[in-house]
Amino acid sequence: MQDNYQQKTLGIVGGGQLGRMVIQSAINYNIDIHILDPDENAPCKHICHDFSQGKLTDYDTVYAFGKKCDVITIEIENVNTEALEQLAKEGKKVFPQPEIIRLIQDKREQKQFYKEHNIPTADFVLTDTKEDVLSQADFLPAVNKLGKEGYDGRGVQILKTPADLEKAFEAPSLLEKLIDFDKEIAVIVSRNEQGELVAFPPVECAFHPTANLVEFLFAPAQISDAISQASIEVAKEVITKLDMIGILAVEMFVTKSGEILVNEIAPRPHNSGHHTIEANFTSQFEQHLRSVMGMPLGNTGLRTPAAMVNLLGEDGFTGEAVVEGMDEAMKEKGVYLHLYGKKITKPFRKMGHVTILEANVEALKAKALKIKNSIKIKA
Repeated sequence: MQDNYQQKTLGIVGGGQLGRMVIQSAINYNIDIHILDPDENAPCKHICHDFSQGKLTDYDTVYAFGKKCDVITIEIENVNTEALEQLAKEGKKVFPQPEIIRLIQDKREQKQFYKEHNIPTADFVLTDTKEDVLSQADFLPAVNKLGKEGYDGRGVQILKTPADLEKAFEAPSLLEKLIDFDKEIAVIVSRNEQGELVAFPPVECAFHPTANLVEFLFAPAQISDAISQASIEVAKEVITKLDMIGILAVEMFVTKSGEILVNEIAPRPHNSGHHTIEANFTSQFEQHLRSVMGMPLGNTGLRTPAAMVNLLGEDGFTGEAVVEGMDEAMKEKGVYLHLYGKKITKPFRKMGHVTILEANVEALKAKALKIKNSIKIKA
C-alpha cells in the first residue's frame, strides 16, 4: 500500500482536548488536520490547519465540513451520523463508521449489542418512563442510565433503595444491576483497515466521589496476569464484533469473584489512555491517527509504571482559569503537565492532566496523591 498519508487531510468532528492531543501527534507526520467545533475558542483552534465553527449535530454543517476532508473521525460521540453516513456513501473514509457511532450514542442499544453478541455485561432492564423504573423496585440496587446524551457522569443515577426511585429519569433509559466490583479497569484497542488489531495494557481507574469522573488512573492495573489477558481478549472481541476501524476504549468491572463485565465503550481516544503519551511506546492519540489513516499500528508496550491525575476545575470557581501549584509539580522528576487550552474554568471541568512515571508502584501512588493535592485550578 502506498504510504501517502501526508497527501490526506484528516477532519476531526470536535475540537476539544482529545483532538488537540491527536494534532500534537499528527504534526510529527506532516498530516493536515481540519477541525469542526461549536466553540470559537475550542482547544484545537490555534493549532489545526483549518478551523470551522459550527454545530456538530447539524447535518449541513457536518456534511460541508466533511466534503473538504479525505478521512473523517470524531473526538466526541454527539455528532450528526446521517451526514457522516452520506459522506461515507460518497467515498469518504469515515472512522469509526457512522452506524457504530449511532449504536454507541444510545446506551440502551449498546447494552443490547453486548447481550446479542454474548459479551459479558451486567444484567439490565430497558425502561421508557419513570413509571417503568418505579415498577422495578425488586431489581434494586441498580444504576439508572439515560439512553442518550449522558456524558462524563451526567445522566447516571444510583438507586440503592426504593426511596431512591424518585431520582429515576423520565426518559428512555436503562436500569442496570449495581455491581459490587473489586476494580474498574479499561483496555484501549485499535484496529486498522488492514486488519491489524492491537491492545494497550489494562489500566485501573479511580473515580471522583461526587463528579463521577476518573480522578486517578494507574498503569498497569494491579490485577493478575490471567485477568489482564482475559480483559484484553474481551476488548478485542468487542471491537471485532463491531467490525470497527479506529480506537475503542472498553471500560470494565472486575467483580470480587474475578469475572469481567463490560460497562461502557467509547469509539475515540479516552481519558483512560492519557498516560500513554509518556508511558507507552505509542500514545493512544498516535494510535488513533494510525488506525484511521491506514498506517501500521504502533507498539503499545508500557515503558514504566505510570499514574495519571485529571486536573478538574475546583468546586465553587467559575471564570478565567488560574493554575496554582504548577511550579512545585514541575520540579518533580517524571512529572508531565498537560493543560488543555481552556481559558474558562467551571466546577469539575476537565482542564488538563498530569502523568507521573515512577518504577516503584507505592512511590507512584504517593506522588500521584501529592500532585493531586498541590495543583488547583481556580478562577
